[in-house]
Amino acid sequence: MTNVSHSDRNVVIEAFGLRKSYGSVTALDGVDVQIRAGEITAIVGDNGAGKSTLIRILSGATLPDAGETRILGELVHLRSPLTARKLGIETVFQDLALLPTGDVVTNLFLNRELCYGGVLSPLKIMNRREMRRVATERLTSLGVNIPRISGIPIARMSGGQRQAVAVGRAAFWATRAVFMDEPTAALGVRESTKVLRLARSIADQGLAVVLISHILPHVMEFADRVIVMRHGKKVAELTEDISTEQLVKLIVGIDSHDVQASSL
Repeated sequence: MTNVSHSDRNVVIEAFGLRKSYGSVTALDGVDVQIRAGEITAIVGDNGAGKSTLIRILSGATLPDAGETRILGELVHLRSPLTARKLGIETVFQDLALLPTGDVVTNLFLNRELCYGGVLSPLKIMNRREMRRVATERLTSLGVNIPRISGIPIARMSGGQRQAVAVGRAAFWATRAVFMDEPTAALGVRESTKVLRLARSIADQGLAVVLISHILPHVMEFADRVIVMRHGKKVAELTEDISTEQLVKLIVGIDSHDVQASSL
């Protein structure tokens, strides 16, 4: 894990006692979390540990059965992804939600297009030139290098480029936090590294970044904080370096009492 000071990080999102069941299956069982600005928080756990359910609740895609969520200390009700977006939270799910026939500019501004005359203009004519200018400026600031952002459909780009566009779009519009669900699952080593460096760039610009990952070397290298989930519960929260073997033991619940972890 990265060596950073955690004491002065601002808590952007915090949740208390989150619970969620699907019939007889308990997906989340009284989970408390704090998400901090400028950090990459990784959420790890075996299949069915509750990782995706936690992210879906914090992004407004799933309603909890119990518990509360606060943003900058204020109680909020995340009833939909649109509600979360209005509060500055953007999410990159595994399907990426990109328009295959659209180019990078189209996808960055999808459903948020810039128009001549602004939002009050009755004509609603897209200002493609301004959209290209803003897109180029923002992607450059994030270190995203895509040779052509206009005129080439997303479907013709590599998996890494498509992932970078989806993550870049989230960072483009987020003002508080970006959530990523398995952002490197279908990528090779080189493309995975580029996406994770993009996540690092987003955090360095002051946003909170939360990612679910089952690739533990990535977690160990890029995360500032690791939340370990097991059977719907948070079983550890780590801010200090441990071995991959120790992390695996926490995830599967074998000899976890031997792991020296800092719980905050």
